[in-house]
Amino acid sequence: MGIKVTDVVKQLESPVENMESTVDSLLFGNGDDEVNGILVTFVASHFAIEHAKKIGANMIITHEGIFYSHNQNDKVLKNNEVYAEKLELIKNSGIAIYRFHDYIHKYTPDLITEGLIQRLEWDGYLERHNHTSSILAIPPMSGEKIVAYVKEKLSIPFVRVVGDLSLECARIGLTVGFRGGGETAIPLFEKENVDLIITGEGQEWETPEYIRDAGVQGKKKGLIMIGHAASEEPGMEYLAEKLKSYFPAIQTTFLSNENLIHAK
Repeated sequence: MGIKVTDVVKQLESPVENMESTVDSLLFGNGDDEVNGILVTFVASHFAIEHAKKIGANMIITHEGIFYSHNQNDKVLKNNEVYAEKLELIKNSGIAIYRFHDYIHKYTPDLITEGLIQRLEWDGYLERHNHTSSILAIPPMSGEKIVAYVKEKLSIPFVRVVGDLSLECARIGLTVGFRGGGETAIPLFEKENVDLIITGEGQEWETPEYIRDAGVQGKKKGLIMIGHAASEEPGMEYLAEKLKSYFPAIQTTFLSNENLIHAK
């Protein structure tokens, strides 16, 4: 008997205690279907679903929601043509789509963060993992050089920066996704004494404004926002490699969606 969709789901969720409240679930498909191939991606875009069909993968593991919100808002999507066409594609494809968001962030360490650290080749500089952040002690270099390094390692065309990046940085606070807001980021400057935070994204009126005021007071700090997808895609690619070891008989493919947001 082959590996079923539910077998893959159980393997993914097994490192974490059962979560009563989670967005993670089998969104489409039959859990009893035998898995012929797996496509792992940051978001199950229309392109990703078509690509899964093309390569013969009948299961998609997506990190983010497939219908444009963290918790699907049916009122917003009612009578929406884009939603309807994508929904029809999914139903006609017969592909099982499992959303894997909360559980993977609960791994020890957070597998999404671990994947980013691996991609940056900073695993040797890890000081420790916190619940929503990781602290690294890197060889001192300017913020400007770190920007260039991060862009190269992640193959991204641009980042957004706040603060004076001539600042020499040795202690880095690393957060992924939408953890760049003040509640998560600001304590890293004070309690962890980091020089610079690298994050996915966050509210512009929180951490950036804190850094603005700190600069006026003569306290130099920096922030690099690499984008939500850029911060979390490496973790999903890392997951794909783990799945290959869990289920070596199943063809597992990672798909990186084309960079969506461009700087002009």
